[in-house]
Amino acid sequence: MPGEVELLAGGTDVVVGLNKRTSQPAAVVDLKRLDALPRDIEESDGRLRIGALAVLTELIDDPRVRQHFPALVEASAVVGSVQIRNRATLAGNVCNASPAADTVPALLVYGARVNVLGAEGDRVVALEEFFTGPGETVLERGEVVTSIELPLPSQPVGAAFLRITRRRGFDLGTVSVACRVARGEPTRFGLGAVAARPVLVVDDAAEEPTIDHVLSATSPITDIRGSREYRLAMLETLCRRAFALAHERMDAAA
Repeated sequence: MPGEVELLAGGTDVVVGLNKRTSQPAAVVDLKRLDALPRDIEESDGRLRIGALAVLTELIDDPRVRQHFPALVEASAVVGSVQIRNRATLAGNVCNASPAADTVPALLVYGARVNVLGAEGDRVVALEEFFTGPGETVLERGEVVTSIELPLPSQPVGAAFLRITRRRGFDLGTVSVACRVARGEPTRFGLGAVAARPVLVVDDAAEEPTIDHVLSATSPITDIRGSREYRLAMLETLCRRAFALAHERMDAAA
């Protein structure tokens, strides 16, 4: 909103809004040199913490992320160009709250949580509760995300990320799907660009995903990237493909 203060970490979303004049803040605060915000990726207490200033290239190259969270690597690798990934932060991609954010479906299936700091102290928000609408989150005035945490798996897990775009290159996803499977656990689907906010669907089916259950959690629209009917058709296809690929990876990891 005009008159608000805009926070800048990587700037790949903020600067676009400034250039297009869709964002007209009273001031822009650059967080990159703020010592209170971590930019490292650390393992602690059974979780991998990704600092708010860690850029996507660092995440993609981190051996622990590649080992335990390959779907997040796949999702991060399609965010913009190399130059963008060298600047863009995972926290920024989350806080931008785009329904089509590439990294969010993978973060959802991995059970990510968001660490928030504000004047009243710290709080932790499960990622599926973080988004309230397009471009909107539960963050209150004066709060900032300090890191994103992912629980390290305690057994072999398989996960995959797939998306469809209008053209190859730097386009936003028309539909994106992440899937995570583990023996004895429900299948988790993270869905992008099929509702007003990213969607997490937990499915109890062991052999095949219950597609009607997945589709019922979505409300896709028709826009320049695709019709509602096309999105629904592609969502079913991607869910089945991601489910099969996740199972292959789980079996290989066992």
